[in-house]
Amino acid sequence: MSGRTRLALCATAATLLAACALLPLVISINWFLQAAVLLALQSGTGALARRVPLARPLTVLAQAVVTLLLLTVVFVSGQAIAGFLPGPDAFDRFAALLQAGAQDVGQYAIPAPLSDGIRLMLVGGVLVIGLAVDALAVTFRSAAPAGLPLLALYSVAAGLSDGGAGWVWFVLAAAGYLLLLLAEGRDRLSRWGRVFGGAARRPSGLSSGLEPSGTGPVAPVRTGRRIGVVALGIALVVPAALPALDGGLFDPAGGGGGTGPGGGTISAVNPLVSLQNSLNQPNDREVISYRTNSEQTQDMYLRIVALDQFDGTSWKPAERAITDVPSRLPVPGGLSSEVSTTEVQTNISAADWYKQNWLPMPFPATQVSIEGRWRFEPVGRTLVGDRGQHTGGRQYEVKSLVVQPTADQLAEAPPPDATLAREFTSVPDSLPADVHATARRVTRGASNDYERAVKLQDWFTSEGGFTYDTEVQAGSGAAAISRFLKQKEGFCVHFSFSMAAMARTLGIPARVAVGFTPGAPQSDGTMSVGLRDAHAWPELYFEGVGWTRFEPTPTRGSTPEYTRQDVAAPEASGSAAPAPSASATPSEDPSASPSESCARDQQRLGECGATQAQGGAGGGDDGPPLWTVLAVVLGALLVLALPLLPWLWRTRVRAVRLGTGGRTEDAAARTLAVWSEVTDLAWDYGILPDESLTPRKAAERIVRVGHLEAEPAAAVHRLAAAVEQVLYAPHPRPATGLAEDVQRLRAGLRTGLSRASRLRALLAPRSAARVAWAFSARRRALTRRLLVNGRGESRLDRWSAAVRRPGRPGQPGRQQG
Repeated sequence: MSGRTRLALCATAATLLAACALLPLVISINWFLQAAVLLALQSGTGALARRVPLARPLTVLAQAVVTLLLLTVVFVSGQAIAGFLPGPDAFDRFAALLQAGAQDVGQYAIPAPLSDGIRLMLVGGVLVIGLAVDALAVTFRSAAPAGLPLLALYSVAAGLSDGGAGWVWFVLAAAGYLLLLLAEGRDRLSRWGRVFGGAARRPSGLSSGLEPSGTGPVAPVRTGRRIGVVALGIALVVPAALPALDGGLFDPAGGGGGTGPGGGTISAVNPLVSLQNSLNQPNDREVISYRTNSEQTQDMYLRIVALDQFDGTSWKPAERAITDVPSRLPVPGGLSSEVSTTEVQTNISAADWYKQNWLPMPFPATQVSIEGRWRFEPVGRTLVGDRGQHTGGRQYEVKSLVVQPTADQLAEAPPPDATLAREFTSVPDSLPADVHATARRVTRGASNDYERAVKLQDWFTSEGGFTYDTEVQAGSGAAAISRFLKQKEGFCVHFSFSMAAMARTLGIPARVAVGFTPGAPQSDGTMSVGLRDAHAWPELYFEGVGWTRFEPTPTRGSTPEYTRQDVAAPEASGSAAPAPSASATPSEDPSASPSESCARDQQRLGECGATQAQGGAGGGDDGPPLWTVLAVVLGALLVLALPLLPWLWRTRVRAVRLGTGGRTEDAAARTLAVWSEVTDLAWDYGILPDESLTPRKAAERIVRVGHLEAEPAAAVHRLAAAVEQVLYAPHPRPATGLAEDVQRLRAGLRTGLSRASRLRALLAPRSAARVAWAFSARRRALTRRLLVNGRGESRLDRWSAAVRRPGRPGQPGRQQG
């Protein structure tokens, strides 16, 4: 196998390995198999074109044309001419598919269904990146810049998955790039012939260093592999060792919340994004099963986290200090002994596939028994996994309080602590004024905060004319709550966010809780919680009672009894045994869309559960569109590539002059081209060319000014002698080893220079000025061709004379003015 063929295979493999980062974005992997086949055909086209051989730009053009034909056959054959030639109808169909794909990207949660538009974007994107990698690494033999399109492919995947591409995909992409670099290094090394230090051992056990290498890789290749493995290991280990580089609490790899026993902080990461990715699946699956000794399971909400920071566009958990989990959790803040409470026990089993960093449990919990690395956040009374700990397959026991205040206790609640009130009644200036105005209008006539809270709840659930609709796309801007209050359509995220914001404008401390409704009872006495039980609800603070649940979402969840009438506290009976982990049936959808299954068209954001919006009061504007991401990435690549243009041009010119392209057959022309390379090489390192000198004198000048040692000095003199041979000898003899002598000269010129001077010669070669000279010469030639005819006469003079010439008698003439 030739070196270039091996390089082409490695380029294809590197592209496919980087494309693996796109796999988590969609449900099906069929597109990846299709992209692999088309990429192989594209690479094969390049191999055939290089074997002809075609000029390098023509090789890339041939690959681009074949790629377009392949995409036409696969995606728009019905609109193509003869089934494979793209015409106007085919391009219109391409545009329609891309537009539909962009809309699907903005509407579907990850993993999204594989629509035709998304499939075209994935397959087409991989082919475009593959073409760029093949052109740079194989056609132009510059594998290092080929890492830029590979990085762009991985970056797009990581960006769309909100950083969830994971370390596995990074390792695959990096391994593909290292494979490409090693293949190029091996190819370059093989063109130098035998390698010192890589020979097989003689029978005596000693190596001369001149024998052909054996079956194993040569020493430089082995060293390159070791360096690549070490660099990749460092790239993985260092971020894991630095807490600031965690993926956060909702990273799929399992970032932790703390940095050690007894301390740490909880990051302000929006859990709705993680819940949306976990819960927005096409089928309702059981998340949790539990058994409790509470007789009133309608209030057994399983709370995950509290969102207590509101910036006008989203609710999210504030950054809080966390501690080790105490054996007995502290008494809930603000809860008075005069309020009736009953402690109940709940044994919970999480499904193996449900891997959530926050621990679902009844609120307020008083004691938690669970194995693993868990930390306690006192303000929200939540447990969070530390350093990758998650709920997958966990069985744990929670003791919690069923708090049953009376209406009088809530109505007579004294004002809360000033510090607490200041934090939990804060609203941003960007919140529209009509939100506060609506809250005052709805609560008109209420004499205390409790009555105001009940009026808000009743207005959302029954009196305000609101409709539960999971297909609403209300957006996430500053005016999203105001828009929702006017449209009066949404699901639990909209209702809970809006009621909490309105309560804060009235001076009532409020936050939003995220978790699950109680689920559905099973025949074996357990409760089954499914995906569609995901829910969000507001919690309002009343001094003496603490944080209290309200339910503003119509037809979902259960309205608390203390918002309707005084009731007796529930009794605890029996003992709670551990529930089976994954045997029960999912619930009957108490917090999801009315349909019995989450079909493909219902997987859009907000349709498969409560936490389908990314923290705002809607989900229609949850991030930059794909075209913006691609434009930014392409713009960044262009900015990075511009400084490399002189180096790329210089590399290309050097390859042509030294005959690596295989197209220079005339020995005299090749020798003169090599001498041009010598002149430009010396110029790059600061030795200005002098066209008046003979080759011998020019060589002496290069040796003197460049302070060359014996070997590079002899090399430049041999090159000068070869030039004189082809210029002056009656029968020139072709010289050998010219390219090797140029490499020796280059190494000699670099010796003794500073790193800055070497980088200047590499990235900003002075001989690149020839490009500007060539452009100027072509412009002058074009101007001359336009203004001077073949006989050397000026066309301007002839046109001027024709304008001034009077007409002949009997013919119309031009007036003399």
